[in-house]
Amino acid sequence: MQTWQGPLEKIDDYRWRIPKSYMQGMRVPGIIYADRNLLESIKNDKAPIQVANAACLPGIVKNSLAMPDIHWGYGLPIGGVVATDIESGGVITPGGVGYDINCGVRLVKTNLTEKEIKPRIKDLIYALYNNIPAGVGSEGKIRVSASEEKKILTNGAKWAVDKGFGTKEDLEYTEEKGRMEGADPSNVSERAYQRGKRQSGTLGSGNHFVEVQSVDEIYDEKTAKTFNIEKGQVTIMIHSGSRGFGYQVCDEYAKGMSSAQSKYGISVPDRQLACAPVKSPEGKSYIGAMKCAANYAWNNRQCLMHLVRGVFEKFFNRSFNDLGMDLIYDVAHNIAKFEKYNIDGKEKLLCVHRKGATRAFGPGHPDLPSEYKDIGQPVIIPGDMGRHSFLLVGTKKAEETFYSTCHGAGRLLSRKAAVSACRGRSISQELAEKGIVVMASGRGTLAEEAPEAYKNVVDVVHVVHEAGISKRVARMQPLGVIKG
Repeated sequence: MQTWQGPLEKIDDYRWRIPKSYMQGMRVPGIIYADRNLLESIKNDKAPIQVANAACLPGIVKNSLAMPDIHWGYGLPIGGVVATDIESGGVITPGGVGYDINCGVRLVKTNLTEKEIKPRIKDLIYALYNNIPAGVGSEGKIRVSASEEKKILTNGAKWAVDKGFGTKEDLEYTEEKGRMEGADPSNVSERAYQRGKRQSGTLGSGNHFVEVQSVDEIYDEKTAKTFNIEKGQVTIMIHSGSRGFGYQVCDEYAKGMSSAQSKYGISVPDRQLACAPVKSPEGKSYIGAMKCAANYAWNNRQCLMHLVRGVFEKFFNRSFNDLGMDLIYDVAHNIAKFEKYNIDGKEKLLCVHRKGATRAFGPGHPDLPSEYKDIGQPVIIPGDMGRHSFLLVGTKKAEETFYSTCHGAGRLLSRKAAVSACRGRSISQELAEKGIVVMASGRGTLAEEAPEAYKNVVDVVHVVHEAGISKRVARMQPLGVIKG
């Protein structure tokens, strides 16, 4: 692994600058959010090089940004944020969005308590595992025609709600209301359609999960009351994305962008950042397909939540409404959005790439649900399966990161290295000794996703809180997890 040898200028305790002088072609500086301890692990990864590479993208404004969960990815690092000025030739790059388009997470509250659920947690996790399709190539129970598939791509989570797989309130508490306008199924290949068939309502593999948790710490009582959560309460976190459909979309367009670069005279230091102007035919085509994948993912998480509610209803013999299973929020963390910002005194429409980064609108933002207008957007940060997860809110200061924050703990070890480190161990037994029940479909999944493969999410959240780009509200501890 190539390590960082370049300059890192300290701005303050939580921000570090890669100067434009580091590399020819950088149009803006790079800014990494981290404390000294996290910075050491970041420097041992080649992600800072990717931050500098991204600073060379045409039309980029202000800074190439990286959150404290930063680690190496395809093109843009995971934990990277880049915004380009659309009217000044700004580009869009599939490598700045990622393969799992609109991978994201939603947090569901309940009125159950840890004391109620703990004695039955093994049986509950077993029920979830048996009713939620998980793993590589897993197929769901939802069967739709080709015409219905296109409706999913254009309507997103609304498709699921219209079919009875949720409520209208669920859409109100989903980013973009669960649907990006402008999705164009004609820009999606037959291969992508084939890969997406029968995968609505499936968890997938890798770091995707459904986790039953309990709130063990409240940092902001007033905000927590707005969310109707309190200490000892049970919550459910769902983490999944666009499955094979989104992967195929990214793969095809990332490869196809190379020819667009020569057409528009674009040069970037990493071919994985292949890009095209947002306003070009190639850029518009990718955007139309990306929005299809984003909508597919929102529909998928809506269907997954419907399945989770169904399991809880049967298990506790009560309706999900009676169980208080309301959606707190759903956020995307692999996506490009079009948002307006003040740049050098002028309002500009920017293409904001968030790859492994969460949107974090501050109080008063017009896109927030009315109940959240005074507190800011909920920000959901999952940890690894052996440590905590967090609920935060966005801040006005987060405008400096294009209203973005971290999306999770961030990997320390590659999957291969994690498997090697865990050889001869039983991760499920180790977690059981901590009181955490885990079930996974893949034999190697638990080793790949072992807690030591990740940074400690407490440290990552500490940085974004202290840097002021999001504010801690509550902390959740895992009780049981299902993984692909």
